[in-house]
Amino acid sequence: MEIEEHKTIWKSEDEDSMVAATVGRVMSTVLTARPTKLIDSISRLQSSPNPNNSLALSLENSLRILHKYVRDGAEKEESLDEILIPMIEHSLRSKDSKHKNQEMILLNWLFQDEVLFQALARKFSDILPRKEDCHIALGWCILARRLIEYDVTMSRFSVTGMKERYTKLLENLCLCSGHLMSLINNGSTLQGGFELPTRLSVAAADCIIALSVALAKKEMVSNPSKDKKKLSKSSQQVKPISQTSEITRDMEMRLLLWNLVDHLIMLVQRLLAWSKKSRSLHAKGLERVLKWLRETKKQYHSSQDQPGQRMVKTGMLLLSSCWKHYGVLLHLEDHQISSRYKELLDQYLSGIEYYAGNYTKDQIDANDSGISTINFFLNCLLLLLGRFSSKQFDTAMMEHRVDITRVVASQLCSADDDVINGAVSILKATIFGTNHLQSGSNLTDDKQMKSVLPLLLNLLDERDGTVRAVVTLIAEYCSMSEDRYCLDQILKRLASENINQRRNALDVISEVINISSDSPSNLSHLVWQDISNHLLDCLKDEEDPIRAHADKLLTLVDPSLVLPALVNLTYSSDATLSSSATTPLLRVLTSHNQKPEVISLLIDCLSNLDASLDHQKTAENYIPEGFKGDVDKVLKLIPEWSRSVENWKLLVGPLVDKMFAEPSNPIMVKFLSYISEYLGATADIVFQQILLHTESQTEIDENFMSELDISGTENDIKLQHSLFNRLCPLLLIRLLPLKVFNDQKSSLVYADLLCQNNNIHDISETRCIASLLLKRTFNKFEFEDVRKLSAELCGRLHPNVFFPAVSSELERATNDHDILKIKACLFAVCTSLVVRGVESVDHPGMSRVRESIKTVLLWPSIDGDEISKAQHGCIDCLAIALCTEFQAPKPSKKKSIIQTGNSGTITFQAYVLDLLTFDEHNIISSNWEPLNQISEKQLLSFRLCMANVLISACQKISDSAKKLFASKILQRIIHSVNNVKEPEIRAACIQVLFSIVYHLKSVVLPYSSDLLKASLESLKRGSEMERMGGAKLLASLMASEEAIVQRISEGLLEAKTLLLDISQTDPSPSVRQLCSQLLACMTSA
Repeated sequence: MEIEEHKTIWKSEDEDSMVAATVGRVMSTVLTARPTKLIDSISRLQSSPNPNNSLALSLENSLRILHKYVRDGAEKEESLDEILIPMIEHSLRSKDSKHKNQEMILLNWLFQDEVLFQALARKFSDILPRKEDCHIALGWCILARRLIEYDVTMSRFSVTGMKERYTKLLENLCLCSGHLMSLINNGSTLQGGFELPTRLSVAAADCIIALSVALAKKEMVSNPSKDKKKLSKSSQQVKPISQTSEITRDMEMRLLLWNLVDHLIMLVQRLLAWSKKSRSLHAKGLERVLKWLRETKKQYHSSQDQPGQRMVKTGMLLLSSCWKHYGVLLHLEDHQISSRYKELLDQYLSGIEYYAGNYTKDQIDANDSGISTINFFLNCLLLLLGRFSSKQFDTAMMEHRVDITRVVASQLCSADDDVINGAVSILKATIFGTNHLQSGSNLTDDKQMKSVLPLLLNLLDERDGTVRAVVTLIAEYCSMSEDRYCLDQILKRLASENINQRRNALDVISEVINISSDSPSNLSHLVWQDISNHLLDCLKDEEDPIRAHADKLLTLVDPSLVLPALVNLTYSSDATLSSSATTPLLRVLTSHNQKPEVISLLIDCLSNLDASLDHQKTAENYIPEGFKGDVDKVLKLIPEWSRSVENWKLLVGPLVDKMFAEPSNPIMVKFLSYISEYLGATADIVFQQILLHTESQTEIDENFMSELDISGTENDIKLQHSLFNRLCPLLLIRLLPLKVFNDQKSSLVYADLLCQNNNIHDISETRCIASLLLKRTFNKFEFEDVRKLSAELCGRLHPNVFFPAVSSELERATNDHDILKIKACLFAVCTSLVVRGVESVDHPGMSRVRESIKTVLLWPSIDGDEISKAQHGCIDCLAIALCTEFQAPKPSKKKSIIQTGNSGTITFQAYVLDLLTFDEHNIISSNWEPLNQISEKQLLSFRLCMANVLISACQKISDSAKKLFASKILQRIIHSVNNVKEPEIRAACIQVLFSIVYHLKSVVLPYSSDLLKASLESLKRGSEMERMGGAKLLASLMASEEAIVQRISEGLLEAKTLLLDISQTDPSPSVRQLCSQLLACMTSA
């Protein structure tokens, strides 16, 4: 009858929908039944498969249908979602219900059938990755954890089915570990900079913790009374964590756990992130467990050989032995642990006591297992105490503080750093009365600390393992306490005669600084100043380690507290102290190399120091005792500091602003000169700020000058301020390397000047650096110092911009006889020739400059007047141009006047020599029209100017170009001495030869004989000026180097006879006197 009933159900017209509806009603019936009634129905169903009373069998019938449906689904390999999803949802709904576990009862019953278990376990594991539904995932995690912890969740019911299939169930659930980790890793939310878990990630974490713990031990602790009995036995019952322990029959499950070690590492990382906000002590334990997991994985890595396999097995045993304890303490939701904490606390403390009492210090040092076991128990203590709420922790401390402090404090003498660190973390919690001690927080109740403080301070008298822990503990207290007593005691010890006390006190200060660097400090500014002063005093300590430690700590303190003092100490007359201060000063600067305010402070210190020295030197002629040196001693550290700077853009802007704010500060300019290359790398920033600054400045014009009463003191101050304010941006530009002016496309430097067809009138409307420089150079109302500096800087501009602008301005100034502007143009051209070299001298614009120079040189003048000064500038400009040509590595393609007439571009060398040495006939026949229209007097004066150009060039020519200069100039001038008809020109040529011999020295050796002949010829038949020049040339040759004297020695006999004759017969007294002196020299030699 029953079979026929089922056939009717399955073979209905709408079979699928009927099945779904029926299974739905069945699942609703069985899951809403009371657990006890459900168990009774299962029992009756198993004992009486064919009941008589159909009215009382609705639950039993539902169970029969469920059983049949699962069996059919298993045979057909269906998903069984209609069974499992309701169970998962019910597990979620009934999580906090008193009447729950219906799904556990059903699964325990169904698991008794191997076929049904295989199907259900496989399909249950498959649901998590297949169903992308957070609600289902949450319920799945809850149900999976209940299945894993069946002995706890089903303690009042029979668990035969689960117990029989437990191992295989765990194997199936291990397949879900990867997806569980995905839920954990993606299940964090950020709040106040901390990670917090979601409800789903908490459930997933607890699920994988439960799974891993189950793999570590086959049975969960389920009988508290039995456990209590075990714990009450002798502490010798506690087994150490030994790497040589016997491998048990549970190796298969341990292997599953070992394969999950990467997931466990990721799990602990997430738990650690979640605990940092509100469970700092627990987080400390997690950090240590994470470190242990990584070390275990690394130490017992997999290997194919037999020793490697034994290592893996040892690692598996070690992992399972520890993890079954760690895992229990890691659960995020576990209400049972609080009821068992006393038992666990006793177990952990007894374990520490056992190993501390049964091993001597030397034995523990030599026994890694003993150290590892102590660390294990400390980790468990950290995890246990750290997971308590504030109320639970207070209760635990009231009952167990004395025992915990006594046992843990004994480990402060351990030789193992991890043991000491763990002990200190626990002691801090017990002493400070909180398991969530945030760095930088205020300590409201420090009674416990005050009671032990004298003991702790006494421990700072020795340099041993214990002191490391004490240092950390005291530093933590000092950083939180508002009472300065403890810190003052530490600072006093820095001046102690006992070196151990000084070193330990310095270690405490170091920890205080480190703690404060990680979080906002509770220490006041006055306290930090006091700390800084004591650290500075440590630089005078006789012990190198103390000085070195203080040196490092000074870099961690607010630089405003130590930088001024370090600068002053650097200039101490005590060489040792000065040297001790230099290194930390550089360290402080380097450590804060991205903070412009630190460099600004350094500049202020040096400025004050410089001003103080100047005042004392001028007013009192007195330098303070113990003070030595100048500001350059510190500034010489800047190049090394500058190499440490990674981002100059952060510094350049504030430094430029500071220079504009203090335009008369010479230290600012000196400092920037040390970093000119870096300023050049950020030239765009510098130029932009210069343009913004100069746009805000008042232009110097007639109105500005008319408003000033030059005689007034107030106006003098105003003028001085205005001068420095206008010089300041120019000084900054001068500090930049030449390369910043090379980019002709730079809008900040040249704007569109290259596109203006060289129209100088457009410059005033252009916003760029070039325009700024040109305007200030040619502004007749501008300060003279500003004009000069601007003209100098104009010479740095690219020749394609510079020459069109300056040559036009020079032509206009020449036409207007504007001497001031002419001198400015010439100075700018000279600078361009010096800094740009051949690039400038070969520029076509130089021909226009030369024409203007020729015009000025043809003007009549009187020695000392403004025109003569301008002409001297013209001569120097031509001399520099000539010298620049000789710097050129390649021969010039330019030609002389005679060779090309008007059609070619002439070199300055040819230009000067041709005009100096040609007679009137050759000059007129050269078809150079400008010279055809001038008088002989003008022409003579002009040619004499060319001689002065050569004389000036002799003084300016570089050593590398002297040989080439002599080869190109000497023969031409020597030839002219004998062939030029004008005595003035011949005399000028002799003077040129004298300058060449005097300045070029040994370079003239190949020409020394010719020079001697030229001098003698001038003495024989020349004018008085020529004879005087010849005598001077002879004197210069005689005073030359030994090689030259040897070369002309034969000719000196003739010279001696000639000098004797001239000294007696020459009509000129000056000539006779000079010849007599030369003759006396030759006679004495």
